[in-house]
Amino acid sequence: MAGGYDDRDGHIWMDGALVPWRDANVHVLTHALHYASSVFEGERAYNGKIFKSVQHSERLKRSAEMIDFEVPYSIEEIEKAKYDVLQANGWTDAYVRAVAWRGAGDDMGVASAKNPVRMAVAAWEWGAYYGDAKMKGAKLDISKWKRPSPETIPSHAKAAGLYMICTMSKHAAEAKGCSDALMFDYRGYVAEATGANIFFVRDGEVHTPTPDCFLNGLTRQTVIGMLNDRNIKVIERHIMPEELESFEQCWLTGTAAEVTPVGQIGDYNFEVGALARDISEGYEKLVRE
Repeated sequence: MAGGYDDRDGHIWMDGALVPWRDANVHVLTHALHYASSVFEGERAYNGKIFKSVQHSERLKRSAEMIDFEVPYSIEEIEKAKYDVLQANGWTDAYVRAVAWRGAGDDMGVASAKNPVRMAVAAWEWGAYYGDAKMKGAKLDISKWKRPSPETIPSHAKAAGLYMICTMSKHAAEAKGCSDALMFDYRGYVAEATGANIFFVRDGEVHTPTPDCFLNGLTRQTVIGMLNDRNIKVIERHIMPEELESFEQCWLTGTAAEVTPVGQIGDYNFEVGALARDISEGYEKLVRE
């Protein structure tokens, strides 16, 4: 599929029905456009099956509750909408985006309780998020922006507003020739990349930041399960930036990123080693079972 995301053939599910792609529009005074009152999910379908689909739908509804609105569809209705989109567009392998937001209505200020909650599901064919990084390892910048304290924002919601600093960080990284950026948290600990969780390897053990102020990704949880199945020790803890030089391998996890090895973070270099490759290849097999 080619062209801008607003000008394509196909269908998008919107507010309970499939509509032509180019007709899936909202008004300029939609509350979410002005105040980020929106939550979303990123999912991938493999061989016609969306990986952990129900868990994604459940998280969408939880995220909405965290930012004070309710998605007006049941889990079953959301599941049907996602598969209807895949079928309508003739795709078996695709990225699936479900999004819910406060629309245009009687309120147009910070408050929006009078406005309807709307929802859409779109999908598109999407290859490797980081291109050829799965072979040679992604190159990451270190962001100047930090993941915020849970006291300042609902950091465990997959909410649009939380991604503003991620977009800024990724733009700065790309300007330096990097694929992404590593972000620290408000305390200075290693947190995550702009849209993916991170893992490190040292002396045969795997270390990963404790997700106490950022999203505990479904892919992250899946990979921890894979490591446990391989009897590899996984240590979830706070990781200081100066520890980066002591790690031998590194990889990112996420629905878009899948499992992508990292070759460099700032001035620190990592081997695209056997464990990183094994987990990456094992994940690709798992999602197609």
